[in-house]
Amino acid sequence: MSSIEKIALFIDGSNLHATSKALGFDIDYRRLLGEFRSRGTLLRAFYYTTIVEDQEYSSIRPLIDWLDYNGYTVVTKPSKEFIDATNGRRKVKGRMDVDLAVSAMEIAMHVDQIVLFSGDGDFRSLVEAVQRRGVRVTVVSTLSTQPPMVADDLRRQADVFIDLAALKPKVGRDPADRPGSRETRQLPQFVSRGAINRGDQVE
Repeated sequence: MSSIEKIALFIDGSNLHATSKALGFDIDYRRLLGEFRSRGTLLRAFYYTTIVEDQEYSSIRPLIDWLDYNGYTVVTKPSKEFIDATNGRRKVKGRMDVDLAVSAMEIAMHVDQIVLFSGDGDFRSLVEAVQRRGVRVTVVSTLSTQPPMVADDLRRQADVFIDLAALKPKVGRDPADRPGSRETRQLPQFVSRGAINRGDQVE
């Protein structure tokens, strides 16, 4: 792979989180950036997630703040919790599909490859549209769970499929580094804002 290939990452936050948990490990987001910087020129790393409205504290907030200060472009949208009338279970309404798709189409003319961290089959048409613009698309999810976390039609549409299980040695977080509290357990590692190297950010 050419070292000058221009790459953009698109991370479906909730999907990637669910996939890594199903595989039994946490993502080290600093290592993830480093891995894809080693594969070319990383122009952007987008992270998409929803935040529950009317919630005084969100457990994902520390992760979002860390990503925002460490080279990721974080895109959030408010979501709403509701009780499903059919089974009485709590559900969350709010998706980032359209936001991610719009950004991917906008950046397609500036990159050689888009790496999509999601197994959601709804993205198949987006992958096809980006490919028509001459951009190669890599999908990162997993076939290693039962059932698989990636939709078959999305996997088949991608130019390259990477199983997240195979990336674990490169982007997984050492369990010994895992914060203990529930609120911060998604944090990649403890970083004081004063110690952040701004030069590490994505241009």
